[in-house]
Amino acid sequence: MPLSVSSVRLAAHGLILREWENADLPAMVELFDEPDVADRTPLPSPFDIGAAREYLEMIHRTRAEGRRLHLAITTDGHNPLGEVLLSLSSGAMGYGVGCAHRGQRLAVRAAQLLTDYAHQVLELPRVVLEIEADNAPSVAVARRLNFRLTNDEPQRIEGKGRSLVLQTWAHDVPVRPDH
Repeated sequence: MPLSVSSVRLAAHGLILREWENADLPAMVELFDEPDVADRTPLPSPFDIGAAREYLEMIHRTRAEGRRLHLAITTDGHNPLGEVLLSLSSGAMGYGVGCAHRGQRLAVRAAQLLTDYAHQVLELPRVVLEIEADNAPSVAVARRLNFRLTNDEPQRIEGKGRSLVLQTWAHDVPVRPDH
């Protein structure tokens, strides 16, 4: 099912996931201009207001094209604490939580909410996470959400002067017994 033209806002598990807005640029800088984010994502570093503006433009463009969905993770519907995103063509999901907001299970709760949306509303049969084997927090999130490590060949990605080896974790639509 294609992505709705109207704005996406998801609420469950004590979270409200909403689309990014222009007013969020300063929060994006605060969340994404940190070493962990620079190390584990393709986002530029330093991540300043100019980088935030370019990133938001890309978010809006890929959303309009129906290719990707990026949602701010909030508890109040306003203040972003991180981001969860989904590629609509591949079912690949990603997330990042600001350093100051870690330890609250935000990644687990946001990824659960977006996985449910992907399966139930967008009718994606599979959602995947691509995770470096040494990224213990993300591996823990995948396990907590019942994603399983696939037998797919790990992907080698070159970027930012280093090589990443990503393992694929998958969550398939649960099979429901016939009644």
